[in-house]
Amino acid sequence: MAKKICMVVAYHPFLDARIFKKEAKSLQKMGYDVTMIVPRKKGHLFDIDGTPIKDRFRHKIFTHEGIKIITYHSESARTPLNKVLNDEVVWENQGFNNPLTQLAMKQDADIYHTHEYLSLFAGIGIKRLMKKRKGKDVKLIYDSHELIPDPLSPSYTEEHRKNLQEKLFLMLDEVDYVITVSESIKSWYLSHKPDLPVEIIYNSPPLARSYKPKAYDTDGLTVCYEGNMEGKKGSREKMIGISDICFKKFNFRFKVIGGSRFGDSLEIPHHLEDVIKLNGWVDYHTIPAHMKDADVGWIDLEDVEQSLNLAYSLPNKFFSYLNNGLPVIVNQSHAMEAFIRKHQCGFVIGKKEATPADYADALLSLQQDKQRLKRMSQNARQVMERLYSWEKMEERLLYVYQQLEK
Repeated sequence: MAKKICMVVAYHPFLDARIFKKEAKSLQKMGYDVTMIVPRKKGHLFDIDGTPIKDRFRHKIFTHEGIKIITYHSESARTPLNKVLNDEVVWENQGFNNPLTQLAMKQDADIYHTHEYLSLFAGIGIKRLMKKRKGKDVKLIYDSHELIPDPLSPSYTEEHRKNLQEKLFLMLDEVDYVITVSESIKSWYLSHKPDLPVEIIYNSPPLARSYKPKAYDTDGLTVCYEGNMEGKKGSREKMIGISDICFKKFNFRFKVIGGSRFGDSLEIPHHLEDVIKLNGWVDYHTIPAHMKDADVGWIDLEDVEQSLNLAYSLPNKFFSYLNNGLPVIVNQSHAMEAFIRKHQCGFVIGKKEATPADYADALLSLQQDKQRLKRMSQNARQVMERLYSWEKMEERLLYVYQQLEK
């Protein structure tokens, strides 16, 4: 009988690229029986841009692409899950009595795979109660997409940060394997817990099979941005500023795949409507087709010095650009800068806080040196083929699960 896996999710959308489209689908392909426990908000599941899904997935339990989905109301789980901040004596009576923990336990799985700080807490409840009530030893994975709490973020008081971190270290003592998304985050965990088993599974996509090397034989330049563009995330004002400078100097286009989230809007100045193209949110598997006419991928991380998560970030879009042969242009940030310099697959602005003029100068320089762009593009694709594609990450994911089965 196939080993039963239960993905435990506190706030990500159930169609999340990492959780559903890559990890859950890969485990299913490997022969595991995969179930996901996922949250509804105000009664609805929600799409990757935050839009409530009202026309489908209405049943509490359903199967999607061969994976069993069990839903719960996130509002009913919030208060008990937040008991993680209380003393440990409160956990079993008040914290573990939440729908996420209780529904997951009913699946009687062999391995529980959690994805957030609060779902990790739910997982601790699963592990303890399964042993206490059923005498069953289950394995627990913490898939740490980022560091919670962020050791540098000013959004925490020192007291709150200390409490969160103390509870994290307490929970990690019961985790069987940590999966994370960058070498820097792995190093942070091992600096605090040297014996903790940690594997890096990058946020990389499957190799784009329709990829064709870019010729860079035209006089123009198209910059691509993939993902959310709201508030500071996505730096919409910088995108507009870059476009405003560049289109006056050379044949320039800015292409956005994704954009604003539900309840938000992305307004483009009238004089840039022919310069900035908004593709909207597209199916995950069609992203390579949408990137075929782009030349460079853009990432701007603001307030890097106030967030270790940003400094350590290697986001989905970073690998998506590389997968499609797009050199990445980015401001100074520890992990991406180290990667780009090592593999010569992009351009790093020499500032932590880069301005639209800084990016525009760099893009003008690249547009005038197409051979350099071509070399970086080739390096980008080659490093994905050799080391970082999701096919390579699948091998790491399988290794983690095989270790837990021993």
